[in-house]
Amino acid sequence: MPGITERVKKSGVWTNFVEFIQRGNIIDLGVGLVIGGAFSKVLGSFVDDILTPPLGLVISGSNLENWFIVLRQGKTPGQKYETIEEAQGDGAVTENVGRFLQTALNFLLVAITLFVIVYSYTKVKEFREARRLKHGNGAVDATKPEPAPASGATRTCPWCDANVPIKAVKCMYCTSFLHEKVPAELLNKQPQTSLITLE
Repeated sequence: MPGITERVKKSGVWTNFVEFIQRGNIIDLGVGLVIGGAFSKVLGSFVDDILTPPLGLVISGSNLENWFIVLRQGKTPGQKYETIEEAQGDGAVTENVGRFLQTALNFLLVAITLFVIVYSYTKVKEFREARRLKHGNGAVDATKPEPAPASGATRTCPWCDANVPIKAVKCMYCTSFLHEKVPAELLNKQPQTSLITLE
């Protein structure tokens, strides 16, 4: 009797799982996650170590992270706290305004950076597409169907080189008329009788 490992490998679930892992999209996703995590760390360090210290000096006279409001005094009456950890260690209840502003700045900086990257990529792509269409470098248009020789009950459209049925009046791809005259069977077709009689 085969073991569990052999039965799993022979099952369709294992085959589908292996095909799923071997797809290129999974590798791209993994690379994107690693680069995104490293990029987020760089931006977080920029906000924490470069941007917020001078901003904290302007707003609170110290580091922005240590800008907090004491809502309830701790165990020691009249105690002045320099850091959030010191206040919380004494049992004080604090509202950490500086940490919130630091997180909000981090989010805004990440959003602005991603917007600049996507916007620049879109503009470069549009510029390259416009240049390709202007100079006509012979690239294949993705919207145009592949040319195919007519065979059997089909013919080649003279306008877009697509394979269409031989009795077609208009091309299904470029909607151009394929015949100068309408087929006789369409001319002799009797109109449908109306269900409502107008007097």
